Amino acid sequence: MMNNDLKEYVTSKTRAAKQASRKCSILSAEEKKQALKRMGEAIWDQRRQIFQANKADLENALNNGLSSAKQDRLLITDRRLEDMIQGLNSLAEYNDPVGEVISSFQRPNGLKIEKVRVPFGVIAIIYESRPNVTADAAGLAIKAGNAVVLRGGKEAIHSNQALVRAMTDGLAKTAIPVEAIQFIERTERDSIDILIREKNTVDLVIPRGGAGLIRRVVKQAHVPVIETGVGNCHIYVHASADLDMARSVVVNAKTQRPSVCNAIETLLVDQEIADEYLPRLGKDLVAKGVQVRGCEQTCRILQDQGSLEIEPASEEDYATEFLDLILAVKVVKGLEEAVNHIRKYGTLHSEAIIAEDASAADAFLNRVDAAAVYHNASTRFTDGAEFGFGAEMGISTQKMHARGPMGLRELTSYKYVIRGNGQVRE
Repeated sequence: MMNNDLKEYVTSKTRAAKQASRKCSILSAEEKKQALKRMGEAIWDQRRQIFQANKADLENALNNGLSSAKQDRLLITDRRLEDMIQGLNSLAEYNDPVGEVISSFQRPNGLKIEKVRVPFGVIAIIYESRPNVTADAAGLAIKAGNAVVLRGGKEAIHSNQALVRAMTDGLAKTAIPVEAIQFIERTERDSIDILIREKNTVDLVIPRGGAGLIRRVVKQAHVPVIETGVGNCHIYVHASADLDMARSVVVNAKTQRPSVCNAIETLLVDQEIADEYLPRLGKDLVAKGVQVRGCEQTCRILQDQGSLEIEPASEEDYATEFLDLILAVKVVKGLEEAVNHIRKYGTLHSEAIIAEDASAADAFLNRVDAAAVYHNASTRFTDGAEFGFGAEMGISTQKMHARGPMGLRELTSYKYVIRGNGQVRE
């Protein structure tokens, strides 16, 4: 049975956001720019409170037995706080997408038609444990002329509360209503179901998190959904690969930050170079503390790698987004088998090939279906900032209007503006 008190709480938030969105949609570029700067300044001014709140979340995470990787997702360091502020300041300087004329043409009857970019209205973001999403999502939504409803995970509740408090304090000094940022503080799971059914007040839902969360939102939502983020990403090391490059790229893609969706989870190695390449890579993996789940051939090749932790891979391992220092490895017979493996287990996020053979690389890039495909580069670059978009709302893995890192333009829709001089249809 639906909790009426919870439903009223959530709908009061979405109604307030809807009202604020009407003002946000008509604000000038300068007004939005100043709002983002004030939000960043307020985060800096309230950094002590934010760090105290984050400490409480980390203590709870430790007491609840969360893994080190999940604790890392929660952690706000000096650098990460500075990155949030820099993200808001960078967004402030980006061109305002609202009002952009995407295309224009004139009909034989004299009608002048323009396709013009407009805000969505109210965007609901449902996410799990990373507090930086709170700042990124709010900044992007407002820059694109929207209001935002934030529903973060209970693990980061104190951090998110402190960040939202700071940002709304910043907005209070601007032309943008503070109601443009709404935060769902109630952590009951039913609050998600209520939020994603608010079709009269919410225009778009974006879930960011694990596969379970995204499946739930897609299945239950009455509001349009953009799927994001599940990243069972692969690197295929082709027979022509520069092996030193392959070592560097694979180690980066797995270990630079293993708890994020663009880190690789599976390595595919061409059998022609497996005996030479895998022992070299094994030393790097030992140094980084990576566990290996390998196919039979991988286990045979790496069995003498001293302290390398290795065990046979299961079918489930190849389908798993570990978000940890665990790497599934499989030796394949060539490009065809690598592509077929990715088609079976990939999640349409980010896939890469390391190869000096240009024709092999082109075949991989053309045949692999994913939001981002790479040649001789780490999958860790699938990121709004790295693509030059500023902050991002998430990595879209679906094929509608938004795919890959979602920046400002992906948070807008469009309408047709038609100008005439008395035309009537006969």
